[in-house]
Amino acid sequence: MPVLRQVVGETLRGLRLRQRRTLREISASARVSLGYLSEVERGQKEPSSELLAAICGALDVELSELFQEVSNVLRREEKLALTNRVAAIPGAGSARISTSPTSDNGGPQMRSLPTVAA
Repeated sequence: MPVLRQVVGETLRGLRLRQRRTLREISASARVSLGYLSEVERGQKEPSSELLAAICGALDVELSELFQEVSNVLRREEKLALTNRVAAIPGAGSARISTSPTSDNGGPQMRSLPTVAA
């Protein structure tokens, strides 16, 4: 399961890089220290809502756009994690329902189970 602060940081970094802007530019515009912004982007610090709003303002994106992108990433990660969990279950995905061979009278054929000595 992904950590929210890491997804937020990666998303902010992606937005900044798509705009071909530097940490220095965004930190100056958002009025946040360069080091702190770097830690936020690396997922080491969890930014407050006020700080997120300032960073989004500096990036000229709506806070809701940031959250939408974060939500999309989380959804993909959760689906991937679920798929991996199911695939890790022995026999998952390979179970088949098969019909038993029929006996001479048309009914299901009964097999005897081995007995175990007590």
